[in-house]
Amino acid sequence: SEVLTAEEWKRIGAIVVLFAFTILFWAAYEQKGASLNLFAKRLVDTNAFGVTFPASWLQSLTPLYVIMLAPVFARLWVRLGARQPSSPTKFAMGLFAIGIAFCLLVPASALTGAGKISPMWLVAVYLFDVIGELCLSPVGLSTVTKLSPARFVGLMMGLWFFATSLGNKLAGFLSGFFVADNPGRLMTLYGGIAVALLASSVLLVVLTPRIRRWSGEA
Repeated sequence: SEVLTAEEWKRIGAIVVLFAFTILFWAAYEQKGASLNLFAKRLVDTNAFGVTFPASWLQSLTPLYVIMLAPVFARLWVRLGARQPSSPTKFAMGLFAIGIAFCLLVPASALTGAGKISPMWLVAVYLFDVIGELCLSPVGLSTVTKLSPARFVGLMMGLWFFATSLGNKLAGFLSGFFVADNPGRLMTLYGGIAVALLASSVLLVVLTPRIRRWSGEA
């Protein structure tokens, strides 16, 4: 029943902008459980040292990278202190990192025309995915709690996770364009996602000064 102040509306506006970019990030990130799982199963050589392993094992790389890199990023932000990038800038870094991951999938897709490719392609792709996640996901959770009006923090956190669900929905839609025996179509799919991510990272950098103004002292 309370009226939001102009300052609170600006902070909510900053959250909404980041909300939109979050949807795009998760739509790309969750390809790991969708089209990239099919990519690994049908197009990646899953034979190591004469032993064939299930393609799904490559999914273990993501939690492994998170365990390895989370302390590194946490330490990095602490060491930088006041010199660390702003939250919107970290978001842009996350989008850029996962954009690089999908850039790698373009030549990888082209090589599938000659047969199954090395799993090292996905090893590199998932590394950049996780770098992007560590720049965006925990930062987003922290940013929402800082920017939300105190009496609406629970509601705003719910909306933030709604952005994740929309990203998952879009991920499923995009994975519907996966065709294992058509390298050109795969290049178009992953190249298009890469362009969207890289363009979004640039756009977010442009919008960062305004988002910081809307965020006020938070």
